[in-house]
Amino acid sequence: MAQALGSDVPFTMIAASEVFSLSLSKAEALTQAFRRSIGVRIKEETEIIEGEVATKTGKLTIKTTDMEAVYDLGHKMIDALKKRRLLRGTRNCSDGEIQKHKEVVHTVSLHEIDVINSRTQGFLALFAGEVGEWKEEGKRKLSLVLFIDEVHMLDIECFSFLNRALEVELAPIVITASNRGMARIRGTNFRSPHGLPVDLLDRVLIISTRPYEPEDIEQIIKIRCQEEDVNLTEGSLAVLTSMASQTTLRYALNLISCADIVAKKRKADAVDVDDLRRCYTYFLDEKRSVQWLKEQQGTMIFDEEAPPQDVQMQI
Repeated sequence: MAQALGSDVPFTMIAASEVFSLSLSKAEALTQAFRRSIGVRIKEETEIIEGEVATKTGKLTIKTTDMEAVYDLGHKMIDALKKRRLLRGTRNCSDGEIQKHKEVVHTVSLHEIDVINSRTQGFLALFAGEVGEWKEEGKRKLSLVLFIDEVHMLDIECFSFLNRALEVELAPIVITASNRGMARIRGTNFRSPHGLPVDLLDRVLIISTRPYEPEDIEQIIKIRCQEEDVNLTEGSLAVLTSMASQTTLRYALNLISCADIVAKKRKADAVDVDDLRRCYTYFLDEKRSVQWLKEQQGTMIFDEEAPPQDVQMQI
């Protein structure tokens, strides 16, 4: 999602468990997450000098194909030339004017501005400050996305904060993810879909999902192999896709690095089917692990059985 939006779009990803910290309050942690998700795009016009260095003495002569100019060098300019290691003929002769106006766009987040200014921000100052002035002057554009994973881990106080923060004019686009069905809302005794309060569920758009098709699984495996720089044969790719369909996708992705180590041990350039089968034998998936535990249940230490329901435990 972040790659599709581009590098200029502020994309903040947090897990709900990160909100609970001993050093920060829950409201402060969420405030920082919101402000990191708001980008300030500032346009700045600078005047640059572009051309070929003709001579370098107490004065600097710069020329283009159209004109030539002489500049007196100060201490800052001399230090800048030393850092850039500019000598005569370092840069080719360019066309046009020597002094040009260039527009530079800086993208910073509100949280970075807070760190620079070292000011404590409360909820009332969540979207206030210099940004309001920049908005009136037309010097900034905002592109905002906040992704909260495991949103069911938030408690009722955090959900109350989100309900209020989402009503602000400059609030970012908040995307949440949860793998819970009917779950208890933390901090209460009530159960709700995905562990979210009903008033928050009423204002969100729920994205419909479906299980991965074999073609989707194969594409995900190819992307993972590219990231880990692992080569798979056509047969091993088909076998790994079948493993992911029968077990889990995470288990199949974890086998890629293990199979690559086995392939390198036999000095092969690509992972073969035998490498995957060997790793599949070494490492159990969830279903086979549960089955093995049931078979070996009697040999485990501290194996306790639940007491019958008609027997009352005395404490």
